[in-house]
Amino acid sequence: TTRATIASARSRNPTRRVGGGRQNVSGRYPSRKMGVTIQFESHRVELPFVYEMEHDPAVLEYYDQPPSIPLAYPTASGRRLSVMHTPDYFVLRHDSAGWVECKTEGDLEKLAIKSPHRYVRDDAGNWRCPPGEAHASALGLDYRVWSSTNVDWNLQRNLQFLDDYLRYDSGSTAGPVNAEVKT
Repeated sequence: TTRATIASARSRNPTRRVGGGRQNVSGRYPSRKMGVTIQFESHRVELPFVYEMEHDPAVLEYYDQPPSIPLAYPTASGRRLSVMHTPDYFVLRHDSAGWVECKTEGDLEKLAIKSPHRYVRDDAGNWRCPPGEAHASALGLDYRVWSSTNVDWNLQRNLQFLDDYLRYDSGSTAGPVNAEVKT
């Protein structure tokens, strides 16, 4: 089941196309690592996450809008709720694999009040999604919540500044490598 889940995330096109909201800027990042464009729905949380995945040597592959997964948890009133959820990314690392949901700190605080059993802050101050973790751990995978507080803005500025240099393929006379567009 775990292999089938990973194969599905790797072989499918994104489950949906992302769109921007009032305070979001959505777009596509031409990933050299993946050889396709990667969608992001927020330039303040998801795009920094994409930059980090692109340049993290421990990350082998990452996919936007992977197939939906089921989440089951009690509502604030105690009623049992089951929903299908499309995480933002599926990430394959050298030592793990799993889903990542990216949210702003403000959104997580609001969601924790609305859905206190879906988004919780642990004793160390990190955000977690217990129903996502339960689904993932049954498969031997991870489920992580990546908050806007995880963004290292110094690293982001450096990655953006060095982007042309990092994209240059010194073994080629053609110059920078172009990524294919995922359809």
